[in-house]
Amino acid sequence: MIVNAFILALRAIRRNKMRSFLTILGIVIGVAAVITLVTVGSGTTAKVTEDIAKLGSNLLMVTPGQMRGGGGGHSDAKSFDIDDARAISRDVGSLAAVAPTASSTAMVVFGAKNWSTSVNGVDNDFFKAKDWAIESGREFSDGELRSGSAVCILGATVKKELFGDQEAIGQRIRVKGISFEVLGVLASKGQSTMGRDQDDAVVMPLRAFQRRISGNDRISLIQVSVEEGMPTEKAQQDIEALLRERRRISTLKPNDFQIRDMKELASTMLATTQLLTTLLGAVAAVSLLVGGIGIMNIMLVSVTERTREIGTRLAIGALEREVLLQFLVEAMVLSAFGGLFGIILALIASAVLVRVLEVPFVLNTGIIVVAFLFSAAVGLAFGYVPAHKAASLDPIEALRHE
Repeated sequence: MIVNAFILALRAIRRNKMRSFLTILGIVIGVAAVITLVTVGSGTTAKVTEDIAKLGSNLLMVTPGQMRGGGGGHSDAKSFDIDDARAISRDVGSLAAVAPTASSTAMVVFGAKNWSTSVNGVDNDFFKAKDWAIESGREFSDGELRSGSAVCILGATVKKELFGDQEAIGQRIRVKGISFEVLGVLASKGQSTMGRDQDDAVVMPLRAFQRRISGNDRISLIQVSVEEGMPTEKAQQDIEALLRERRRISTLKPNDFQIRDMKELASTMLATTQLLTTLLGAVAAVSLLVGGIGIMNIMLVSVTERTREIGTRLAIGALEREVLLQFLVEAMVLSAFGGLFGIILALIASAVLVRVLEVPFVLNTGIIVVAFLFSAAVGLAFGYVPAHKAASLDPIEALRHE
């Protein structure tokens, strides 16, 4: 019986090809929108996860000053110094690396080329904390760190802008008019989650930066990497207690520094992107309901057009449930076709969008199945009213219908 109903449904659809196409168009758009938005959203979430991982492993960012509602910090907040970083490394347990960092923006020059970039004074723990490999060349030696030698390591962007395809190691560049020897080039990390180019940087020994670039011993950031498997919360509490003691902050006063856990930032950003993906998917699902209403409307028209046909079938012995099944199957076939075409359209649109947005293509087979089943369910739900109307026709009245 179901097979016969399916064959009759295909015949009815073929008889009105254009009307059938317009009927399923709403379902096609709905299914395509849901799958596309969820796929792109999943790709965005994966990109955020990847970018957060590039910031470093189990990373805590310790900076002077507190964030206010307007986004600024205390202008009079005391900066850190090298002793603060050493105290954290010495007195706080379960730490993999403690990297004091001082930064500024400067013009770097090689030959006739120049480039404005971020210049950072660091030690070798910087590479461990940031999980940043050196693609070519080497790290700073202990002697270079202690003496503040005029040496540096370039980010991939700076190397490209100043040297192009030319070898950079062993060459000398000028930073604020001071000559520095290039020891190595960092592996490329690309853009951060905030859109900043992480490769647009030059790093040099902290003492060299303080003596030759900044002219002071201030440290604007201490990056702390917690050992794998150890809770960052405990390290954060210990660092806070230590710095409050060193900075002589009474129990009644708030911190004049802040500690940001990159895991918390990652969790917040992931939760935000997942929520937005869910909301967009829900909004797109509304178009499926609109498509279902379109199916119901067309099926009601079809019942009216085929009243005499229905009356004839009922008069020669067809049961009401058979007529009901015929129209239900027809509605479900329409919505199923819409679901299939919607899936194909979604895969094409997703492939294009992820290239444009430069996010990974993360195919969620679950949402494809759900979207297809939901489209079939929409056809069943909205097809019931016209199917019930057809099955309830009085055969005599139906035969009289013009």
